Amino acid sequence: MAEHDWLAQRFEENRAHLRAVAYRMLGSTGEADDAVQEAWLRLSRSDTGDVENLRGWLTTVVGRVCLDMLRARRSRREQSLGEPPGARSTEPIVGREDGGDPEHEALVADSVGPALLVVLETLSPAERVAFVLHDVFGVPFAEISPVVGRSPDAAKMLASRARRRVRGAAISPDADLTRNREVVAAFLAAARDGDFGALLSVLDPDVVLRADRVAVQGAASRQAQGAPALSTEVRGAAAVADIFSGRARVARLALVDGAVGAVVDPGGRPHVVFGFTIVGGKIAEIELLADPERLRRLDLAVLGD
Repeated sequence: MAEHDWLAQRFEENRAHLRAVAYRMLGSTGEADDAVQEAWLRLSRSDTGDVENLRGWLTTVVGRVCLDMLRARRSRREQSLGEPPGARSTEPIVGREDGGDPEHEALVADSVGPALLVVLETLSPAERVAFVLHDVFGVPFAEISPVVGRSPDAAKMLASRARRRVRGAAISPDADLTRNREVVAAFLAAARDGDFGALLSVLDPDVVLRADRVAVQGAASRQAQGAPALSTEVRGAAAVADIFSGRARVARLALVDGAVGAVVDPGGRPHVVFGFTIVGGKIAEIELLADPERLRRLDLAVLGD
């Protein structure tokens, strides 16, 4: 087997792991895919003959790429005068790492779920990278050191500061799948019944609904006369409740990459997936996905009708 083909095969064996690392640093599936692709380009241009642990080497490369992306993101935000404070580009839906231990994956999903992504956005890029690499993926500080450009002791301090911020954020109730299932079930029931008041009761006042273009186009083709139009972004509890009131009749509770969500799957084939970010017992964000390519990457398990 040619060396290039061998490297490509080894890279594909680690792709799911690298995507999981990148997502947990960046909070965006699109940016995670970009980071993984950049890691492949760097691998293909590098002499890895002396690399004993290719998985570890690739993990640190992805860490460097993500650190650069986080710094660039922060710089863009600082330069953008029109962006509101606290705005972020995280996405609640992400493919789960394949081939790993299921119990470990469940723990990772709980430790770096949508609510924690909100907290991670408050960290500096170096703190975020050090925390995720060490606390989530067990990378030694000696290997994190060159990624963040600090000594091992300084990298340890970065992770320690991040850990204190995370623990102080009191997000553990939102990692409770049972509670989140109750919130999403209440949302779906209120939507089906057209109970506007009940919808408002489970939505955060500043809730944001985001939909991909395929979902928007599909909603437009099915739009009833007088019904509010779905757009790629809708803000505010009243506006979001208006979109869903009397709808979502065939949506079913589901686990979406280990988190509570919903799916519209006529004939057992997913057409639309709902991702939810729940903070303080209220739905803070809803993401609607209908792009077939993205749907194929999701791990879906229907919980009930």
